[in-house]
Amino acid sequence: LTVPSPEGPDGTELQLALNNNPAAKAYQQAMFQQRQPAAMFYTDDVQAEYERMKARGAEFTMPPTDVTASKIAMLNDTSANLIQVTQLMRW
Repeated sequence: LTVPSPEGPDGTELQLALNNNPAAKAYQQAMFQQRQPAAMFYTDDVQAEYERMKARGAEFTMPPTDVTASKIAMLNDTSANLIQVTQLMRW
C-alpha cells in the first residue's frame, strides 16, 4: 500500500508493507527498544505538527525538544516504529 499526501497527490508516497520476515522483525524491535526512529520527516514547524497530530490521537514519546541545530519530536506509530519529526533551525 502506498499513501500520498493529500496536499501533493502526485508527489512522494509512503509505502506501508507487512513485516513478516523474522530477521526484519527482530531488527525493528531492537531499534524500537533503543529509541531509534524508523523514519524521519522534516517540517518547517515541529510545534504546529505536534499539536495537529496530538489532536488527532498520535502518541508522542518525546514532545518538541531543542537539540543541536534542530527541534525534534518523536511519536509511536503503534506498529513498533518510532517516527521522528524534525525542524532544522535557521540561524
